[in-house]
Amino acid sequence: MNKTKIRVGFITISDRAACGKYEDISGPAMQKWIKNALLSPYEFDSIIIEDEQSLIEQTIIDFADNRSCDLILTTGGTGPTTRDLTPEATHAVCERIFDGFAEQMRNVSLKTVPTAILSRQTAGTRGKSLIINLPGKPDAIEVCLGAVFLAVPKCLELLSDSNIQIDLDFIEQDFQ
Repeated sequence: MNKTKIRVGFITISDRAACGKYEDISGPAMQKWIKNALLSPYEFDSIIIEDEQSLIEQTIIDFADNRSCDLILTTGGTGPTTRDLTPEATHAVCERIFDGFAEQMRNVSLKTVPTAILSRQTAGTRGKSLIINLPGKPDAIEVCLGAVFLAVPKCLELLSDSNIQIDLDFIEQDFQ
């Protein structure tokens, strides 16, 4: 039987936001985008954590294995600094990596931001969860989700027998 309600995990990775020095604007940006894109009902979990590879790994594992999130979106930690360890953590816990997501996100981002080539977003699966790393800026989150989200329902269907409906008009408008 197809599952029509999914669970989405939102993970903000930011030292400053985790300790309260900076308001998390990226997590709410992901949540707002998903709220506009999904027509099917969904539940969600969210958390703000520090840029520590072991903590990122543990959190992704928790969201996938214990909280049963079908889709896990992370924001932050994808840049070139030594503290940006989200892709390494994601690769460490994923069983399979889907390079096409990263290629498409960078390709679309490069059209408006020349430094997008420095971004190291990635995507992969752990069990029945699809994990997508997004940049830390709200505008970049929208661009990247718009670039790859049409593939998400099919991926979730294949992973967890989900049958979610998305707002094609919103996604296509956001992608342009």
